[in-house]
Amino acid sequence: MEKFVVSARKYRPITFSTVVGQPNITNTLKNAIRNNHLAQAFLFTGPRGVGKTTTARILAKTINCVNVTPEVEACNTCEMCVAFNEGQSLNIYELDAASNNSVDDIRALVDQVRYAPQMGKYKVYIIDEVHMLSVQAFNAFLKTLEEPPSYAIFILATTEKHKIIPTILSRCQIFDFSRISVENIVSHLQHVAQSEGVTAEIDALHIIAQKAEGALRDSLSIFDQLVSFAGNNLTYKDVIQNLNILDYDYYFRITDDLLTGKIPEVLMAFNEILNHGFDAHNFITGLASHFRDLLVCKDEITLSLLEVSPSVKEKYRVQAISCTANWLLYQLDLASKADYQYRSAKNQRLHIELTLMKMCTSQQIISAPAEGAKKKIELAINSVAASPAVTQPVSSPVSVPVAAAAVVTSQINPAVISEPVAKPIVAETKKAENPVSTPSRPSAPSYKKSISIKEDRVVEKKAVVNTEEVLPDLSAPFDQPMLEGLWRIYSEKLEKQGRMTLSAAMKKRNPSVGKNFELNFIVDSAAAEKDLNEEKLELLIYLRKELSNYKISLTVIVNVNETSDGPAYTPSEKFKRLAEINPAMNELKKSFDLEIEY
Repeated sequence: MEKFVVSARKYRPITFSTVVGQPNITNTLKNAIRNNHLAQAFLFTGPRGVGKTTTARILAKTINCVNVTPEVEACNTCEMCVAFNEGQSLNIYELDAASNNSVDDIRALVDQVRYAPQMGKYKVYIIDEVHMLSVQAFNAFLKTLEEPPSYAIFILATTEKHKIIPTILSRCQIFDFSRISVENIVSHLQHVAQSEGVTAEIDALHIIAQKAEGALRDSLSIFDQLVSFAGNNLTYKDVIQNLNILDYDYYFRITDDLLTGKIPEVLMAFNEILNHGFDAHNFITGLASHFRDLLVCKDEITLSLLEVSPSVKEKYRVQAISCTANWLLYQLDLASKADYQYRSAKNQRLHIELTLMKMCTSQQIISAPAEGAKKKIELAINSVAASPAVTQPVSSPVSVPVAAAAVVTSQINPAVISEPVAKPIVAETKKAENPVSTPSRPSAPSYKKSISIKEDRVVEKKAVVNTEEVLPDLSAPFDQPMLEGLWRIYSEKLEKQGRMTLSAAMKKRNPSVGKNFELNFIVDSAAAEKDLNEEKLELLIYLRKELSNYKISLTVIVNVNETSDGPAYTPSEKFKRLAEINPAMNELKKSFDLEIEY
């Protein structure tokens, strides 16, 4: 029985032209040989399995060949080439620095360099894994590497260039080998399969090439393994079964279900994937890669970034038509967050399932703001325009938000606001010309000016809150820990903004969940109730978005049983404490018609 030779050795390149995926390096070396510009030392660096040692051997054989071809290739027929191919050449020395890394090993190498070759022009020393040499060995090698005899050439090969000392690097010509592209690996595998009499599907070879991650040697090893498994007929199903790779069809099917919002189908597909023994983390990362590939297919310029077979590329192109770029970006964001938070999740399966449910409802979340934005603005403008604040004189600050809102809305649909806004402005002007005389204390306006501005802003904000009617019909379930975590994050956000009072009130307790997703939160004072009600809109928007539940409501309750021994934070609380100590403070406030600024 003939001894089996692995494909990585059997089909190892023997000339520069057969080296796969490194044309810039092979062309440079051929030109150097042609012009007799050979350096005394070369450093070949790059990932595993990309042809460093193979190229070093071809270079050593070519420069010692007696009959170099016009294409600067070894003839493989002369005495020197035959001796090299049979492993009997005395001019080429290969040294494994991983096991010969001491000063004594380098000293023995230097002693050999002193003797000229008996046959051929050059003595070539190929030192593989050179980064494994000790610092002392590197230093002992420096002088010989810098000024070797004219017949000596050193070729150093390594996968970790950063571990080589700078004094060695400065004495070498450095060639960086790149990872081999998927197309080049597939082409080489087709050649090997044809030579071995193996029928292989193109999709199967693409999967092997992607699994190899740019290493040709790894791809040939995987190819030999799969041929042993499947025989001379290598199919796509054989490859994904043997390599434990999730089929493309799962991702295409799940994406179609996500587009239509079919939550049960998506969860059942995910359960099927887990039952086949696949890891949930690998699934979510693969789904993110699938969304990235779909996004790449949206433009012809980026289509070349998709490294798959032509049949799979066509599937990507068809599905990408039904996906918008905004939807894909939103899905990528959800998938990346799930990937980042996976390790810290206590229930990892539930974590992925919640992500999938959010993905199913993302179509509604993306479209809802665009559909309801115009109606929300119109309702807010009409509410502010119809409020009693428009009866104030022109000097009243309420005219400013009305005008600003008119400008914003006119950019969307000028016809909507042309009438309702113009009329209040005219009314304000007339009232300014003929003000109604009302009895008032002379000093009151000076004390109430700043207060009135703030009150008008509160009225305006409440009007906007009341217009929050157009919401998506989403009611995803959530638990108490999820709610408390988001509540804590929002309170910390307020603290960073300098709103210490409201942040302290939110941190003191956690909200409770009632019927129909009604949140109940207890505060200790009316001032805290007022502050939280003013912040209610922003808080609800944040909670609804993060929990994917737009039926959430918030009710603030004042704790009447709470004692007043705690510290006073707001101006009203401070005034109340002072009035309890000195009742004359109330008489002072009443006499000058003072109001407390909140």
